[in-house]
Amino acid sequence: MDRSSLADFLRRRREELQPSDVGLASGARRRAPGLRREEVAQLANMSADYYTRLEQQRGPQPSEQMLASLARALRLSGDERDYLFRAAGHNPPDRLSGASHVAPALLRVLDRLDDTPALILSNLGETLVQNRLSAALLGDRSGYTGIERFESYRWFVHPETERSHYPEDDRQRQSRAQVASLRVAYGAMGAASQAGELVRTLLRESQEFAELWERHEVATRFEDHKTLVHPELGPIELDCQVLFTEDQSQCLLVLTAPPRTEGAEKLALLGVLGTQAFS
Repeated sequence: MDRSSLADFLRRRREELQPSDVGLASGARRRAPGLRREEVAQLANMSADYYTRLEQQRGPQPSEQMLASLARALRLSGDERDYLFRAAGHNPPDRLSGASHVAPALLRVLDRLDDTPALILSNLGETLVQNRLSAALLGDRSGYTGIERFESYRWFVHPETERSHYPEDDRQRQSRAQVASLRVAYGAMGAASQAGELVRTLLRESQEFAELWERHEVATRFEDHKTLVHPELGPIELDCQVLFTEDQSQCLLVLTAPPRTEGAEKLALLGVLGTQAFS
């Protein structure tokens, strides 16, 4: 662990960011350039004291999970993320095994979407980050670990909870879409990849998945019109738009409703309810 390089790198990247770059309000006039230490800590879901110790070249070696959170909070590029890991004494994550590092360009767009549900997904259906309204509509997905992170696994292995957001008459279509999308990732990443491991697990644990997998349907969803069911507000009709990174490894999913529709009214109410609906 190169404490000096790590501290200098974190400080430099922090000073280069402005609050508006990460979706924060500027607030009162600042005495120093860039973000405050406590703001970086907030974005990375860590204590301000822990982050301060990193910049002061003291404290324990950060975990890989902590470094991934810092890379996301500081909007690091892939090369910068790799440098951060090496300075902290870790091997950088394999870029081909999955897309866990959020593309800064998608994050910049997400930071500006505070009035409609939006989330960033990997090509394997892992929610990498979501805004407040997305958590209110779909539930907070940040707590999933291991294979539970992948939506397709939860969809087929835990249908009683994962499918509750969709009307019953649309669930079969969503099942086929889940499998067709996973088939795209499997074809791109190969049988020895994380996609292959996910497929093998689902083939063992879900007969429904196995039957759909045999159909060899392949499709990436770029746009869709869907109805999502909220436990307090009921069905909400929404348009789904997807923005992909150039390598198709991540996408920004944005859910909107046309102005002056019932869906738009319910989204406005959702902004007031927040996650109270899940308490």
